[in-house]
This record gives sequence, C-alpha cells and structure tokens, in this order.
Amino acid sequence: MRKLLLGAAAVACLGAGALAAAYVVTDPKLPSGPQAESHGDAQSFSEVEYGRTMLTIADCAACHTAKDGGEPFAGGRAIETPFGVIVSSNITPDRETGIGSWTDDDFADALWHGFGKDGHQIYPAMPYPYYTHMTRRDVDAIHAYLKTLKPVHKEVVSDTLPFPLNIRLGMRAWNLLYFRDARFAPDPAHDDVYNRGAYLVTGPEHCGACHTPKTILGGDETAKLYQGNVIQGWTAPNITGDQRRGIGSWSVEDVVEYLKTGHNRQAASSGPMAEEVGLSSSRMGDDELRAIAVYLKAQPGQDDAGAPVPAGTPAMQAGAAIYADSCASCHRGDGSGVRGLFPTLAGAPVVQQLDPTSLIRVVLQGARSAATPSAPTGAAMPSYDWRLDDAQVAAVVTYIRNAWGNQAPAVEAGAVAKSRRAFAEQAHPVE
Repeated sequence: MRKLLLGAAAVACLGAGALAAAYVVTDPKLPSGPQAESHGDAQSFSEVEYGRTMLTIADCAACHTAKDGGEPFAGGRAIETPFGVIVSSNITPDRETGIGSWTDDDFADALWHGFGKDGHQIYPAMPYPYYTHMTRRDVDAIHAYLKTLKPVHKEVVSDTLPFPLNIRLGMRAWNLLYFRDARFAPDPAHDDVYNRGAYLVTGPEHCGACHTPKTILGGDETAKLYQGNVIQGWTAPNITGDQRRGIGSWSVEDVVEYLKTGHNRQAASSGPMAEEVGLSSSRMGDDELRAIAVYLKAQPGQDDAGAPVPAGTPAMQAGAAIYADSCASCHRGDGSGVRGLFPTLAGAPVVQQLDPTSLIRVVLQGARSAATPSAPTGAAMPSYDWRLDDAQVAAVVTYIRNAWGNQAPAVEAGAVAKSRRAFAEQAHPVE
C-alpha cells in the first residue's frame, strides 16, 4: 500500500508541477502578508499566559516535542504521513536553529499561509490549512508565549520525504487545490456557543486533520467533514452527530467528560487520541469543551443503510465463542463493560466505524487508555496477536461490530493479515 501511495503521490507531484506553473502564471504573488488586525501586548503577563492556553489548545507540543524525553518544543519528532516521515521543527526561541529571529508577521505567515521565514513552503503536516482560521490575536499570543521559553540549540533536518515529494514547489499546487486563506467568520444563524465551538474545531484544535477523510493527495474530502479517517494505523472515528458511528448518542456532557478525562460511559481514548487528550483537551476549560461538543454534534453524519451480519453465520458463531473465552471477563457478556476501566462495546460508536483498523489493532497489539489528572488510571488491554490467528481475529472483531444491536461491515481474515503486516512494518508507531 505504501508503494502504491508513493507511486500515486509521485504521479500527482508531476501533475502538481504543471499546476504550480499554472498557479504562478495565473497568480504570481505569494500568499499575502498578515492582515492588519488588532494585536495583544506581547509584554503583558496576561497575554503570555493567554498564549500558553492557545498553544495548548492548538496541541503544538504533540508534534514539536520529541517523544524520547526531548526538550519541549525543540522539534525532532518523526511524524508518519501516507507519503513518508516528516520531522518536526524546533520552535523554541533559539536564533540559529529555532524561531528566535522570527517577527510576529513571520510567525503569522507560517500559521496562516504555511510559509517559513525564508519563504520555503511548509508541508501541511503542520496544519496551517486549519490554523489559517485563527485570529491574529491568538496567533500573536502563541508567539508571545513561545518567546518566553528557554532557547534550545538543536538543528533539525525536516526534509525527509523521498524524491519527488521533497520538491516543495509541488505544495503550491496542493495549496491551489486544498488551501483557502481565510480567517474564521461566525455564522449568524447560530449562537455564541456554537460559533465558539466552530472556531476551536476548524482552527486551533484542527480536528479535521485527523477525523476528515483524505483524498489521494492528502487534502480534506470536504463533503465528509469529521466522518472518520485512518491515520498512523488508527481509525480516527466519526465525530459528527451521527447516531450510530458518531457522537450523536452522546450528550454534550458525555463529550466534555471524554475530552476532559479520556473516558466516558461508552469509550476510552487510546493511541493518538489519548495523546491529544493528555496534552490538550484535558487542560482546556469546560466551557470550551462544551462549545466543541455543541458544534460537532450539529455536523451531519453518514448514510446508515445496511444490515448487521446475521448471528447464524460461521464468523459470528466463531466470534461469539472467542469473545466469551477471551473478552467477556472484562467487557462482560452483554458488552456493557465497566465504566472507567473497560469500555462499553454495545452501541459504542468506535466499534461500528466503517473502517475497523483501530479495533483490529487493539485486538492484535493491545492498548492503554489515557491517564489524566482527573482520571489517573489508564487501564490497559493485553495483546492477542500471539494467541489468535487472522481468521479468529476477523471473527471476534466481526462479532463485536454486530452483536448487541451493533451494525458494521464484516471483517475478513485478509484484512487482518494486511493490518498485522502494516503494524509490524510501521517505522514510527504512535503509542
């Protein structure tokens, strides 16, 4: 699959060169400079503290701090993308290797337009297509906070994509296709809470970066906003108001509890989402989390056409036996789980996603849920890859996805085998 993606990406990049030429011909100007808007006082303690809050909401630490005990925001973290690994940059105020020489306008140009201080195009692994919606005040506040950090002299080589994807000119064409330079505008048809949630989700929280399906070139499928995606070997689930696969069956307070603690009555966060909860949403205010919930629950879901896999099929019968033997002691025979420890499976959106990647992964490799200050016990599930073969994993996953009123496509043994190989080959797993 990786080779296919690289091949497709290479072809796309050649096409992108042609598009880039057209872009230069039709609009030779680089993205415009920061718009003149009100700035906060960068010397003000309250503004610096506000910047720390906005940096947390934007989850900058997740990418710009190396996982192996690296200095905060000094970069060097390998970020897996469908096109290869990109290494994050140093954003401490070191003048030689960080952003110490950057002005507020330089910083805003990076977050709003995806251009570095020297004019090079930044890859959208840094989510500028979302940060472009942020206000100038919020962007300046983040920069004000970063300038107060300890400078870390650390050279980072970020050009790690293979040829021809390392030709950054191609990103001009990508921008032409997928980037819209526009600040957030409230929708007058909705109240302040909804609009605050819309700002956070589409801007600093950049939820669509993980949860919106992507085209072959990595752009958002805008007709399917927040309807689920596969990223770094995990399913980023549907977070729309969809009753079966999204968060439509969750109350606003269920969403707040999940984002605050990593757990609620139906789910426990793991994988990349557990990291997001730990570094970002668990540190946000309840009013902001409530606004996010209100906005997301108002987003349209998916077509729920289809029927559950019949209980009498061989796969469902085998899956039921495996579940009773290996899963029921924690998740209970009726799939109700144990609140705060073992997630509910009956009616749970995460097990009914159209793509079963996360469920296969958790069965094969196990998982540990988020541990947060308000829920410090990160419960763990053991790995079953040594115990179950591909057909057995497929059977139990199919059973979980179609028992107790659940409904989702069956999983084939071939899909499990493919996932098993992909997980083993994953160069930089996200734990």
